[in-house]
Amino acid sequence: MTDSLSTASAVAVTPAKMPLVFHPHYSIPFPAGHRFPMHKFRLLAETLREQGILSAENEHQPIPLSLTTLMQAHDKGYVQRFIRGDLSVQEVKEIGLPWSEWLVERTLRAVSGTILTSELALQHGLACHLAGGTHHAHPSHGAGFCIFNDLAVAALALVNSGKAKKVLILDCDVHQGDGTVAFFQDRTDIIPISWHCEENYPSVKQTKGINIAIPKGADDEQYLAILKSTLANLLAQHQPDFIFYDAGVDVHKEDRLGYVNLTDKGVLARDHFVIATCVGLGLPVACVIGGGYDRQEEKVAWRHSLLHQAANQVWEETHLPSS
Repeated sequence: MTDSLSTASAVAVTPAKMPLVFHPHYSIPFPAGHRFPMHKFRLLAETLREQGILSAENEHQPIPLSLTTLMQAHDKGYVQRFIRGDLSVQEVKEIGLPWSEWLVERTLRAVSGTILTSELALQHGLACHLAGGTHHAHPSHGAGFCIFNDLAVAALALVNSGKAKKVLILDCDVHQGDGTVAFFQDRTDIIPISWHCEENYPSVKQTKGINIAIPKGADDEQYLAILKSTLANLLAQHQPDFIFYDAGVDVHKEDRLGYVNLTDKGVLARDHFVIATCVGLGLPVACVIGGGYDRQEEKVAWRHSLLHQAANQVWEETHLPSS
């Protein structure tokens, strides 16, 4: 098990198993009955261990986040107020999560995890996080269960360090990644692309970035047709050298906040198509889990595991020697 950001860039040999990023502090003590399924991260890790996808061999744990790196993306005052517990009542309400020292720890650790996932993807071509996708967080405020925007922080870290020149953020969460657009609406080196339900949160959508509407009630066939008719052209048009993929499972037909009707099979097909298309073009892909909501957290964890199942399939298709 690796507990370092720097170790990822030091590994010279392609591992036998796809790199996965997880930390036990992703699930923290939390009020019972809260709408946010805080225990899904621990349950996802347990599910992936049962499936044989996650083991000590390929589990990487992120180190504490550099606040300098965080503040290269987020407003310094906002970062400090959150860490100190000085957010206003309205700011906490908009985020929707009760502040605690535990929440500070898990939030910073999860952002660090997405950075580590990007480092591993650069090294090995593909890596998956067991958290991440907090795309509603804006530079100076949080919203929709999102405090800091891990996708924005990690993308900026890649570009600022010269490790990537052009990053595409492919966001298939059912909700528009409005916070991510707010970070990059005037940039050409980091481009957010959002496939989202047009009749869903947030009520006021960002108009910049690239937005592709998914109709309310879309099923597997309709959703996949939209995705397949747009992804290849966008990749060809923008010519990125790195991909972040936000694989929110709130597109599932049983999700509490989704309004889209994908089945398990549809989610798995979506994830396999996106990852295989990008990997097939030689693009490093860092995957995050995005949103997923159900009162039965075991169900959410299973749906999130579809991303890792799909990524593992692509890994085996591209990394294992043919017989």
